[in-house]
Amino acid sequence: MLVLHAVNCFAQIAAPEQSGGGIVYAFQHSNYAGKAVIFVLMLGSIFSWSVMGSKIYMISRARKATRRFLKRFRTARKPLVIYQNRELYADSPMYSVYLAGCRELTFHLLGTTEIDDTFSTRLAEADRISPVAMNAVRSALEREVGEQALRMENHMTVLATAVSGAPFLGLLGTVWGVMDTFSAIAASNNASLTTMAPGVSGALITTVTGLLVAIPAMFGYNFLVVTIRGMTVELDNFAGELAASFDHRYLDTGSRIPARP
Repeated sequence: MLVLHAVNCFAQIAAPEQSGGGIVYAFQHSNYAGKAVIFVLMLGSIFSWSVMGSKIYMISRARKATRRFLKRFRTARKPLVIYQNRELYADSPMYSVYLAGCRELTFHLLGTTEIDDTFSTRLAEADRISPVAMNAVRSALEREVGEQALRMENHMTVLATAVSGAPFLGLLGTVWGVMDTFSAIAASNNASLTTMAPGVSGALITTVTGLLVAIPAMFGYNFLVVTIRGMTVELDNFAGELAASFDHRYLDTGSRIPARP
């Protein structure tokens, strides 16, 4: 009987003549705490959607720039030619890794990172670098990979907070609203359906809002985490490829051979 009474109660809440618009009706009958919770949740939704939009835009631009950079890098016969020509691929995190490695390498080869008209000549006459110096180049590559990964993961905590916190905040508003509803019923000594329905409806809207905030944030967070993880692996692989290219041309393995330009 109790379950049947509850079903009838919610059926009457959802009825058009009672609800007068469903969510609008529920919001109008929400208490001040519930409306404050909804306001906070809407702010969280705005932040989470802005993070998802900006991250997707950033990833799209990064992929396009990286494709152009990789095509240029793999068709160039010299690993330093892009750096020497001052070619720019600003949106590509892979280019940033390349730039960090080139700067560290040229510093150990030439004692400076300055690029001028004599760069090719000085590079052709430079001796190969020692394994210790090449380890410093590898460290610069690894450090830049980590920095680029952190840059791509920036603001992801906003989505993680929305996923985990929004349902609980909505539940808090619902519990608070139900508590106020039953307190009002007890004070009025009138436990009728008409007295109970508006308060219960107003209390439940905070849970609905919390879920509406959390569900898109969850899908967006999972998509971005997987995508950024894949891009980080690609950066690691490129750093290894670039280090191998530097080893082949500029590492002193014991014989005093000039570095290849």
